[in-house]
Amino acid sequence: MATVFDYSGQTVLVTGGAQGIGRGIVEAFAASGAQVLIADLRLDTAQALADELNARDLSAEAVGIDLADREAISTLLASLPRLDVLVHNAGYFPLTAFADITPQVLERTLAVNLSALFWLSQGALPLFSRQGGGNVLVTSSVTGPRVAYPGLSHYAASKAGVNGFIRSAALELAPLGVRVNGVEPGMIRTPAMDNLGDSLLSARIAASVPLGRLGEPQDIAGAMLFLASEHACYVTGQTLVVDGGATLPETLAALN
Repeated sequence: MATVFDYSGQTVLVTGGAQGIGRGIVEAFAASGAQVLIADLRLDTAQALADELNARDLSAEAVGIDLADREAISTLLASLPRLDVLVHNAGYFPLTAFADITPQVLERTLAVNLSALFWLSQGALPLFSRQGGGNVLVTSSVTGPRVAYPGLSHYAASKAGVNGFIRSAALELAPLGVRVNGVEPGMIRTPAMDNLGDSLLSARIAASVPLGRLGEPQDIAGAMLFLASEHACYVTGQTLVVDGGATLPETLAALN
């Protein structure tokens, strides 16, 4: 991904960075000169990505972590000597009919998608304070804040909560020089799309997007690079929809 952003000397933590959207974000920040910490449940995959980036003379390190574990989050943040950008991208969203959602599914969805955002941000505050500011970025979703998808009520609720966090945390942390923003992806071509069904469904979704294609991880990464940069220094408490225009029509019939 070509980039005009310079993050040389900055440390960026990306959760869920081993594949999909997270991998795109990791690659974009690393290519822009940042030292990137890839925090992921899949340590082997994260390490493979770090090795690949290091072989290209980029700077990346992998760490295995379960984002549902508050103590693990605290330990990770306490171990960092510096942090400039925190990107909470990790997500949990098993496709589950509303009537079949169990306490375990709901609790883990909220823990990974929403609660972890609180603990990560709290843990980052001492680091941001020492540096006089920082950035919190979140991968939210159009699902929940703007639209609905069958089988994702638990996920939608967590992402609506994420957007509420972005606005409220931005207000409270602004005096500390900390900006809080998010990106709401639409349908992005990643391995996680396997959760949504077969390839024919993906093709139908792509055909319904006004720009005529599914999004790519690089599309989300570009928005993250912008929001963390000085070009967006007066932007906080906002989410940027990156969905190819999919949420623009009033009804699906408008696309036919």
